Amino acid sequence: MSFLKNLFQKKEEPVANYADFWAWFAKHEKDFLNAVRKGSSIEEDFFEKLSPKLDELKDGFFYVTGMLNDDTAKLVFTADGAIANIVFVEELVNAAPTLAGWKFVALKPPIDIQNVGIAMDDYTFDKDSLSFYSNDDPDYPDEIDITIVHRDYKEEDKESITGGTYLFIDNFVGELNSVTTIDNLVVIGKADAKKELIPIEKLKDFLIWREKEFIEKYEGVLQNTDDAEFSVLQADLESGNMLIATINTSILSWENKASHPWLVCLEITFDGHETNGMPDPETDEILNQLEDKLLDDLKDHEGYLYIGHQTADGVREIYLACRDFRKPSKVLHQLTLDYPDLDIKYQIYKDKYWKSYDRFLP
Repeated sequence: MSFLKNLFQKKEEPVANYADFWAWFAKHEKDFLNAVRKGSSIEEDFFEKLSPKLDELKDGFFYVTGMLNDDTAKLVFTADGAIANIVFVEELVNAAPTLAGWKFVALKPPIDIQNVGIAMDDYTFDKDSLSFYSNDDPDYPDEIDITIVHRDYKEEDKESITGGTYLFIDNFVGELNSVTTIDNLVVIGKADAKKELIPIEKLKDFLIWREKEFIEKYEGVLQNTDDAEFSVLQADLESGNMLIATINTSILSWENKASHPWLVCLEITFDGHETNGMPDPETDEILNQLEDKLLDDLKDHEGYLYIGHQTADGVREIYLACRDFRKPSKVLHQLTLDYPDLDIKYQIYKDKYWKSYDRFLP
């Protein structure tokens, strides 16, 4: 009888939005809490049910969980370092209901240095094994370039030590600060250090100071591209096809680039085999419509600067420089939903001096 009941049991409807997800979670939360509390079958009783539901919302949701105390479980949703997914993690947690026995957190929060200790591949990562110093480049004064020194560094274990150090930094300063504040980070041994070492516990205060200084310097700086000068650049590729780029070259020498440190590269792949890598008229019209929609949603006077686009070998790339990454993340994701028949990929990354666009300079 129970077999027949399970056989004809109504299949759960997929979740379509945050409200649907949290309604589903609330329906099962007591079982999930018990699974976290026991710990023995948490994979089967919690993770294997949670992950598919998060995937129904959007790919790119990760999580960690554990008991905060005897009565409360802590569920931390994380973007796992992906800038374009941070805003969705924040929105998911902001939409969470209040449930007794649960604490929901968006992104891994910063942890007190006394409580951060990681052991990995026979190495430890803590306040005793790590120190740092800042690298200052007069050509790029706004970049936060950090060298981390590990006391027991060995070149043959570089990959493991670097991975453990990144994990430590992620937990110590918090996920958001780790991925949005630090521009460059390398890990070395003490023998290769070129400056006086600073205790790692001072890194958090250093980053807060530098970020405050940066915000004050560029607060309110915007750029109007109505009078921009666009140049058409052409090149012959080894494949025999042509590369054509239309670029706002006038803005590439702008002295306040760092005020728009988040770069967007939207990539649309199309069939250009019969047209020397260029879009046919119908495809070209669709690509132009998509670009118009993108620029209508991300306007220059709101902090989103159109740099231009490039077409070659069956790929159209569209470039922007942005003051923030949250709105572009939502707009770009929506484009993939609005144009399901197009092969669309995108990147959002930090490049305060737009080095990625140097190839378009004379």
